[in-house]
Amino acid sequence: VQLQASGGGSVQPGGSLRLSCVTSGFIFEDYAIGWFRQAPGKERERVLCISSNDDSSWCGDPVKGRFTTSRDVAKSTVFLQMNSLNAADTAVYYCARGPPAVVVTGRASDFDSWGQGTLVTVSS
Repeated sequence: VQLQASGGGSVQPGGSLRLSCVTSGFIFEDYAIGWFRQAPGKERERVLCISSNDDSSWCGDPVKGRFTTSRDVAKSTVFLQMNSLNAADTAVYYCARGPPAVVVTGRASDFDSWGQGTLVTVSS
């Protein structure tokens, strides 16, 4: 099982980035993929967004309305589109695999495989 997040970089406040999470080694359609982040010197936040195996998606506070997640089944890839970025969004972003039930629980402990993270820096 592998998940590889990419697409991070430096962006000015108000800008946008799209992260990708390329997966392999499992049946992509059977799992949800969640996005997490950890800011420098802080603990990892609770799940930001989830792409469910039924192609539905959810994003919670504090990114709701600015971030969206989607998946490309043919490429076993999940995307995180981030708009209206601000300094508080600076963090290492991770994608993780979980069973479909994580859409309900949102528990980080339910995600069983994690990617290596990609750094997003929002600064003027």
